[in-house]
Amino acid sequence: MSDEPKFLRLTVELTVEVLDMDALQASALAEIRHPDADLTEEERTEQAELVASDDSGASALQWLIEPDHVLQLVDHISQIEPREAVLGVEPSEGPGEEEDEEEHDHV
Repeated sequence: MSDEPKFLRLTVELTVEVLDMDALQASALAEIRHPDADLTEEERTEQAELVASDDSGASALQWLIEPDHVLQLVDHISQIEPREAVLGVEPSEGPGEEEDEEEHDHV
């Protein structure tokens, strides 16, 4: 076996339904305003406006999930060492959105 490092990229897709947009945005705004948030006042204002104006909830949800939380998926596997976690949140049409698109591609 080679001594060169081997890396694997793990891709996880999760679709969530927003049940209470106001509560989601309020939770994100609380995180933005928290004294431990590493933001200047200008950045706090900018992020708060972004969260409040995003009708999809994606900006709010991104504030509530730490990329390091994803690393907990593999913490129990002793044969690997997690190196990086990146998080992206975007609007979705709902569960199975890509499956429907794939079906149309094959027709």
